[in-house]
Amino acid sequence: MLRDKLKGYKIILASGSPRRQQFFKDLDLDFEIRLKDIEEIYPDNLQGVEITNYLAQLKANAFGEELVANEILVTSDTIVWLNNKALGKPKDYDDAFTILKLLSNETHEVITSVCFKTIKKMETIFDVTKVTFNELSDEAIHYYLKNYKPFDKAGAYGIQEWIGLIGITRIDGSYTNVVGLPTEKVYQYLSNYD
Repeated sequence: MLRDKLKGYKIILASGSPRRQQFFKDLDLDFEIRLKDIEEIYPDNLQGVEITNYLAQLKANAFGEELVANEILVTSDTIVWLNNKALGKPKDYDDAFTILKLLSNETHEVITSVCFKTIKKMETIFDVTKVTFNELSDEAIHYYLKNYKPFDKAGAYGIQEWIGLIGITRIDGSYTNVVGLPTEKVYQYLSNYD
């Protein structure tokens, strides 16, 4: 359906995330992957969605003047937001353990921004989902980190993995947003693209 509507365009997904790539396949979109190595640094004064908007746009702007007339570039960024602090991807095992201890028995927000860039315009959408963890034992955290190695994930966890099955008691909002892309919002945006 969407593939037919966008047949005059080339969709470029600038993400190395296997989860985002799979979502694009599952949405039946024809796309290609183009990656740029970006240092994901943002100004200290940014809060919540300002951070993900900034980083998604930073990734899009890295393509400079490379886009041609029929291309739609899609970039994205996700953070976990807890107690007015951004939790990104863990630096190592110990950092991942610390992050999961912080999330234990708490409700946090998962914020994802998606930037769409063409030669004519750049627009950014975002989504926020609230996720509540029950109390995670040290033993459960160690088991998860050793067996699933979630070091490429914001907040050091994947909701679709073991930790999500045993640890998450409530989710308010988009499930796919927590996985890494608010697919329903992306689909809606591209469906109305002109």
